[in-house]
Amino acid sequence: MLDVNFPVEKEAIEMPSLNHSYICSQILRQLFSDEKIESFTELTLDIDKGLTPDICVYPAEIITPNFLRDVNKLAQMPVLAIEVISSSQSIQLLLEKAERLIEAGIKVVWTIEPFTQTIFVTTKEKEVRFYNTMVEAELIKVDFEKIFGFNK
Repeated sequence: MLDVNFPVEKEAIEMPSLNHSYICSQILRQLFSDEKIESFTELTLDIDKGLTPDICVYPAEIITPNFLRDVNKLAQMPVLAIEVISSSQSIQLLLEKAERLIEAGIKVVWTIEPFTQTIFVTTKEKEVRFYNTMVEAELIKVDFEKIFGFNK
């Protein structure tokens, strides 16, 4: 019998999918080619009780790991946070998360919706949508046509 009072962890509900993993990998492939930036996956930021974007991008000289002392929640905010929506996630919740990340000091958040190949770019000033194209923010570029183009 299932105990209905047992708390269900968020990760148990919002499972990353194949498309989610593929898109994150392809974004990282492009980001890793730029030596001026450093990209991290699943880095928990010191926002509220901890928010963890799929990808955080920093200027290369800002973050250096210390293998003798790890950090569980990073206080330094990235210039760009990227979220990729899985089929088990709500676009509304991730767009609200993007707003919270912006409020915490991140300059730009990209929220990628794979089904429609839409990239929502959220900044303090506005939210803009792009479809299956090159997106640039803070001198960071990702060509989403290369990522989604194989479906043509």
